Amino acid sequence: MNDNDTHSDSGLAPRLARMKFRAWHRGTREADYMFGCFFDTRHTGWDEAALDWFERLLEEDDVDVMAWALGTQPVPQAFTGAEMDAMRRLDYVDIPR
Repeated sequence: MNDNDTHSDSGLAPRLARMKFRAWHRGTREADYMFGCFFDTRHTGWDEAALDWFERLLEEDDVDVMAWALGTQPVPQAFTGAEMDAMRRLDYVDIPR
């Protein structure tokens, strides 16, 4: 996280640091890129509801979330909305080569 993050001065820095760590340490490279890149590109614009949404998403099984994002399984109602729509675009994944 850098000093320019919108949330850094709002007392959310420890919460964001935990989310970033959990997003980038899923257990598989594919899940790390899906969760980690999504967090990195989206978190600065999140309000409290979006932060809560992402924290709940981090509690879900990676295989399920990846299936929702790839469109191979329906997204549960609790996770539908603008953030899941953004996740399903997959345009945030930047895989270093």
